[in-house]
Amino acid sequence: MSPEYPFDEAATARAVIDDSGVLIEWNAGAERLLGHPAAEVLGRPAVDLLADGEHDFAGAPEGERWDGILTLRHRDGGEVAVWLLAHRVRTTPDAGQDRWLVVTPIEGDGPRLPGDPLDNVGLLESPCAIAIYDERLRLRRINSVMAEVLRLSEEHVRGLRAPELTGKAQSYDIERQLLRVLTTGRGTDVRTYVPVGGDRTYAWLARMAPITDAKGRVRGVSVAAHDFTEQYLAQERLQLVNEASVRIGTTLDVSRTAQELADVCVPALADFVSVDLLDPPEHGGELPTGRLTAPVTLRRAAHRSVNSGTPEAVVKPGNVDVYPAPSPQADALLAGHAIVASTSTGDLGQWLSWDPARAERIQAYGVHTTMSVPVQARGTTLGVAVLTRFSNPEPFTPDDVLLAEEITARAAVCIDNARRYSRERETALALQRSLLPRSLPRTAALEAASRYLPAARSGVGGDWFDVIPLSGLRVAMVVGDVVGHGIQASATMGRLRTAVRTLADIDLAPDELLTHLDDLVVRLSEETGSEDSPGEVGATCLYAVYDPVSRRCTLARAGHPSPVVFPPGGEPREVELPAGPPLGLGGLPFESAEIELREGTVLSFYTDGLIETRERDVDASHALLCEALTARSDSLDETCDHVLRALLPPGGAADDVALLLARTQGLPASRVATWDIPADPALVAPIRKQVVEQLGSWNLSEASFTAELVVSELVTNAIRYGIHPIRLRLIHDAATLICEVSDNSHTAPHLRRAKTFDEGGRGLLLVAQLTQRWGSRHTGDGKTIWAEIGLVDEG
Repeated sequence: MSPEYPFDEAATARAVIDDSGVLIEWNAGAERLLGHPAAEVLGRPAVDLLADGEHDFAGAPEGERWDGILTLRHRDGGEVAVWLLAHRVRTTPDAGQDRWLVVTPIEGDGPRLPGDPLDNVGLLESPCAIAIYDERLRLRRINSVMAEVLRLSEEHVRGLRAPELTGKAQSYDIERQLLRVLTTGRGTDVRTYVPVGGDRTYAWLARMAPITDAKGRVRGVSVAAHDFTEQYLAQERLQLVNEASVRIGTTLDVSRTAQELADVCVPALADFVSVDLLDPPEHGGELPTGRLTAPVTLRRAAHRSVNSGTPEAVVKPGNVDVYPAPSPQADALLAGHAIVASTSTGDLGQWLSWDPARAERIQAYGVHTTMSVPVQARGTTLGVAVLTRFSNPEPFTPDDVLLAEEITARAAVCIDNARRYSRERETALALQRSLLPRSLPRTAALEAASRYLPAARSGVGGDWFDVIPLSGLRVAMVVGDVVGHGIQASATMGRLRTAVRTLADIDLAPDELLTHLDDLVVRLSEETGSEDSPGEVGATCLYAVYDPVSRRCTLARAGHPSPVVFPPGGEPREVELPAGPPLGLGGLPFESAEIELREGTVLSFYTDGLIETRERDVDASHALLCEALTARSDSLDETCDHVLRALLPPGGAADDVALLLARTQGLPASRVATWDIPADPALVAPIRKQVVEQLGSWNLSEASFTAELVVSELVTNAIRYGIHPIRLRLIHDAATLICEVSDNSHTAPHLRRAKTFDEGGRGLLLVAQLTQRWGSRHTGDGKTIWAEIGLVDEG
């Protein structure tokens, strides 16, 4: 609706016709012109008012505006030749069909008084477009420049209001500013963007000034319109480039970055945009930097259209298509610069004849122009972006080409960064997977399950976990976290994991193992640094050893979160452990703690990425972890998944996460036999006999011969070289028989090569040949020599 003004609406004949040609509005000026009251014409076809009765006015105009002289039928039966100006009024989808606003002035510029100041204005010779409005805000005069802009003569438009000249909503804003100048007597400048005389939108700076008579009274308003469309378009292009800098490259994901490029260009620069990229080499490495040859195989990374659902697309994202030499994609890639092709010049003809599917889409949607821009960064061709116009009737201009190349160049750097990051991430992931255990060993001491998740944004890091079988059916569990992310962190993690396994093999106590590991991290920092800048390698670690015979667990940590223990029938709780300094500080002590665990107790080891998040504090995360552990499940794998779902956001964690769950198992006392060994070598034979009897009671007679020899050698060596007291212990599970001999000597045995005529020196060599593995470990009182004998399944 037009705003209310205290002016005579009947000075203009105005009618509104809907898209079907029916009159829906009829003002007093129209009644004054043709004599028909509104009640007689509203709801009737407008063609009924035509004198010839054959001209279909509603269907005739095809553009945004029409003007011409028609002969209309007066109510008294006479005919009136009238110049009419018709504007198409675009409506929103909710408002229904478009309408036509039809106007013609009746009174022209109205009565003139002698010495009318509006006739004395000397601005009409100005090179600017000038319009003069009277006190009724009706057009009095325009100069030749304004007539050329409007593409209407002064004779025809004299007496019309500003909204009636264009029929656009922006004209009502202009009229409000005219009224303000008329009532206040103060000039103003107005920037407006009005479609004038066709499909093109002009950017105008309208300078409005009051026109006064000799007594200083305001008698009208002059408007000097300056066309700054080119400056406006340049500003729009600059703004689009700035917007591209902000919106493109928000992530390090190649597909997302390509989609951001398409989103920025639609609809500001094109109606449909597709981004196709070259696939990287299968085994990694850089894309080729040389000249490409046709045909070119490209993978659709992203596309965007002004139409919902992107119906114009022939290729779906993720799919591959081959582009021959006549195609715009291949031509642009071979040329190395943007190429504009259109159906009017026939540039697309050869390609469309080769690709009927695209020819059908182009014809169906009225595509008239395409622009193919190579995606290039750092001397490497990454792909091509194709911009298409069909809704926008304007072809691509040279300025559009420069703008598309600028935006694509910025996007290319972001795509290349994302590609390089993805390649490094995949390399780091591959390294991480190779360094982490592919599967956890099955042991009699515990059942274990694990998960590792790289960070959602920063990629893989240095988190690791391990389960290490030790002698005496004991098992070590370790979880650690190297500071940082990427390949360097993964490589450091691999060195630390290897060091932990090596130190675990010599059966160091948890606090001693962390001390040695701390020394290693200090050395790694020295290796990675320089004289001026020391290295910054740091890590945290938790190491635990569980003994299924005693059902006790010894733990120590170096700046790592304490584990959560969940006993059967009880509530989950955090284990109280001395914190210990992070690895890499050097010279600080570590302390161990020992706890007793009931059979079926679940131990939860994890890295800080599981519990540290911006959404909640650590205490809240601990509470969620404890709640997740209590979920009823017999499967530790299901429990792992439940814990991750409960604590991590849907999009992934900000830091990488390692989780290790272990359910303890106890060894029955009936599977352990112990003897105190006297110092007399002559009593070794009765010990062997007791061992054979014990194996018989365990139904392990098949292993009696080997076990008897191993026990004889180990006990004899302990009596001969060790310090009393001496103890023999046999342990067996379903697959292994373990022989252990302990004494109070700290001297470790070692294999040696006996000479031909030596009477001794072959005992340990014989043990090594008869058993799966053997070794020694230091204890608080001395040492223990152990050997494992594989059992044959008699079932």
